Formats: sequence, structure tokens, C-alpha cells
Amino acid sequence: MISETYDDAGVSAPHLTIAPRILYFGTPVVLLSTENADGGFNLAPMSSAWALGDVVVLGLGPGSQTAANLAERPDLVVNLPGPGQWEAVERLAPTTGRDPVPPYKQGVFSYEPDKFGTAGLTEAPSEAVRPPRVRECPLQLEATVTRLRPDAGESFLIAEAKVLRVHAAEDIVVPGTSHVDPARWSPLIYNFRHYFGLGSRLGRTFRAEY
Repeated sequence: MISETYDDAGVSAPHLTIAPRILYFGTPVVLLSTENADGGFNLAPMSSAWALGDVVVLGLGPGSQTAANLAERPDLVVNLPGPGQWEAVERLAPTTGRDPVPPYKQGVFSYEPDKFGTAGLTEAPSEAVRPPRVRECPLQLEATVTRLRPDAGESFLIAEAKVLRVHAAEDIVVPGTSHVDPARWSPLIYNFRHYFGLGSRLGRTFRAEY
């Protein structure tokens, strides 16, 4: 089906009615570090995350090791990689911390207990939670889950996590402030299952403090 819409110049442009399998329309990639039952740590990539104030909302697969860990041990670190770390993220993508591998992941995912080693990333101690930070990630949010519930379609879990500490690489912070410099920080973006960084800045909102 084609419907008529208009572009920024007021020129009519056709739109198609489509049915995509996924709606990852451009969201940041995060690496979630959580604690396993044996005291080890899991590291998992995901792309359903957004922030509201000092709360981060996460969308999780209900059969994932991350979901199992957070149901019992709510502390985690939300690590945000930059565009240059997409290959490390992709090395984690076909792995799972679940043993045995859940039926819906069999044939595609493989069990991997050493997630940090697989990704080629380094553990860094946290200050307020037990799971480690990812040293190479420019932004790291220590947090604890305060609510874990099914989504509206009961296909995923939604975790609401209160951020306790924010760590930022020195070179992306405006000197003498707690502001992340948006001209120097670019998150890794997951755009319909492809990795992207940000382009050049277009402008600033009236609420911008820097």
C-alpha cells in the first residue's frame, strides 16, 4: 500500500506500508554485565535501552542469562561502547551464558562462559555494585534493577534500573563539569541490525546545558 506524505520542502513523497520483522530503528548498543549464580560474571549485548532521568529501561529476552541473573541479583552495569568497538560487540552476539542453550537459541547461539575474553574486553571494578564495568567502554552506568516485569505482548521482560554511578572517559567530558561533550561522544547505534555511529551535529535543543 502506498500513502501520500510530504517531505520537509512540502513536496509529496510516497510511503509504503510494510511489515518489518524487527523495529530496531536506531537505538544505542549497550553491554550489560551481571553476576552469575556461581559468582562469575556475564556480559551481554542488547539494543533495547533508553533513559528517563536517572532510570534506564531495558528490554530483555525472558530466557536469557541476563534476565535470570537480574531476577536473583539485581545489580548490573550498563556499558556503552563507541562505534570503534562494534566488532567486540559482534563477537558476543552469537554467544549465550545459558547452559544448556535454550531451545529457541539452539543452532544459532553457542554457550560461552568467558564473555569478556570472547569479546577481547577488560573487567574494571565497580564502586557501588558487584558486576564489573567494561574498561574499554567510554560510558559506564552502575545500576540496580528496581522492577522486572513482562512487556505488553509477554514476549520480553522490561527491567527498570536505577543508576547509582556514572563513569565517563576523561576525553568525552567537558573540563571542570559533569557534562558529556556531545561533539566528542558518539554511541554505537544499532539500526535495523546494522552498526552505525553518529553523523555531524545538526543543532541543539533549547534545554541543552552545554
